[in-house]
Amino acid sequence: MDLYVLFEHAAGYALFSVVEFEEIGMLLPQVEESAADFKKFQQVVHLVSFVPFKTAVAALENINSVSEGVLSEDLQNFLNNTFPKKKKKNLQLGVGDVKLAAAINDALSIPCTTTGAVPEIIRGVRYHFHKLVKNFTEQSSSVAQLGLGHSYSRAKVKFNVHRNDNMIIQSIALLDQLDKDINTFSMRIREWYSYHFPELYKIVPENYLYAKAADIIKNRKEFTDEKLDQLEEVLMDRSKAEAILDASKSSMGMDIAAIDLMNIEMFAKRVVDLVDYRANLAKYLHEKMDGIAPNLATLIGDQVGARLISHAGSLTNLAKFPASTVQILGAEKALFRALKARSTKTPKYGLLFHSSFISRADNKSKGRISRYLANKCSIASRIDCFSENPNNVFGEELKTQVEDRLKFLATGEKPEKNIDVMKRAAELAAAAPAKKQKKKKKKDKKRKLENGDESANVTMEGGDNGVNNGTVENNAEENGEEPVKKKKKKNKKNKKGDESMEV
Repeated sequence: MDLYVLFEHAAGYALFSVVEFEEIGMLLPQVEESAADFKKFQQVVHLVSFVPFKTAVAALENINSVSEGVLSEDLQNFLNNTFPKKKKKNLQLGVGDVKLAAAINDALSIPCTTTGAVPEIIRGVRYHFHKLVKNFTEQSSSVAQLGLGHSYSRAKVKFNVHRNDNMIIQSIALLDQLDKDINTFSMRIREWYSYHFPELYKIVPENYLYAKAADIIKNRKEFTDEKLDQLEEVLMDRSKAEAILDASKSSMGMDIAAIDLMNIEMFAKRVVDLVDYRANLAKYLHEKMDGIAPNLATLIGDQVGARLISHAGSLTNLAKFPASTVQILGAEKALFRALKARSTKTPKYGLLFHSSFISRADNKSKGRISRYLANKCSIASRIDCFSENPNNVFGEELKTQVEDRLKFLATGEKPEKNIDVMKRAAELAAAAPAKKQKKKKKKDKKRKLENGDESANVTMEGGDNGVNNGTVENNAEENGEEPVKKKKKKNKKNKKGDESMEV
């Protein structure tokens, strides 16, 4: 049996022939020992051909193909030109990667192997590669490997398929952390300021409003009618503002020093800023979820959907999970505790517990509705992950289905069949992208006309406005759109022409 070994290096592709492969396969321990000795290894392996990569870009493209198990065009040409064309039944090609071996076998019909002595031979080739190839040094080999390694890592980070999911994961993690910190800081400022004005908490129990009220009141002895309107704007209640004014006059709190009051005021402003930033972060998360997972966000909400994506690791991982796994995401400890104790009381829901659908269901129906909701969440995540034109049409229909299921569990009213709902949603989703494409075409046309294309500049220089308007109308009619109004375009073009004349 004749064996040839393919080796992928950072500098290029190499093909080696192995001498007496059948005897080597029987003496595998001796091969392992000889792999470290170049003189012994040189007697076993001979270089047939070596083709270097032309550019660093070509090297990066080929190494990406090899890592994904895809046969690149350069590798295919290399094997066609160098691999023996004799049709022998006992001819094999040793490859290090199983996927790449399967791709070569399918495309070129070359029998490939990845087992036996092939891994040890490739290990020896990797160790002695700079000696096996002429005019190739160890330093040049290490430089090529280092440069390609940096390029490969940079490309993997830059073109990460989960980069949008990472924004959602970090946003929801920061949002949860902010909730904890705001609650902790609000309790701290409440305890701190209550030494001076203990009656304020009973009148304003909300954390955010309490911090803003403390920032306005400051020293209760200096709180007068002049600040009453300002406090009313914050609390949105005149009666509460007057109650605070009355309580400040007869408060049983202790007097406070100016330096202590200044620190409380600074801390209250920090808490208010944190709450405002939390609101902006929630808007940012809403925009991200609308762009990446619109159906999941419409069905279950932005924050619960983002927590599911974060817990799964990415939207792709969540789409791969079955509905039974989605149902108990976040309750893994309780599940394994029940399985270890061999108890029948397994958790009914995990992160889905924060959904409004679970709280609205009866105690007897919580398990059923959580199972049904997990099923719909699994469908919505798969549509968001693999759909080319994402929209929230399916999310709206799935949400309606969950609402109908709640009515069915409460009153017994039969909901609409799933196949009918999905057909209607598919028709609506097919019609939705067409409208967006038309809008995009109109916006692109307007932007081109405003900026001025080459054809528009030529007509403007010639001064033939009638020809220019005619071409715009003809283009609009060819695209199936309404022609652009002449007056507006004339005015814009005339303005540009006037500006150019003034210059």
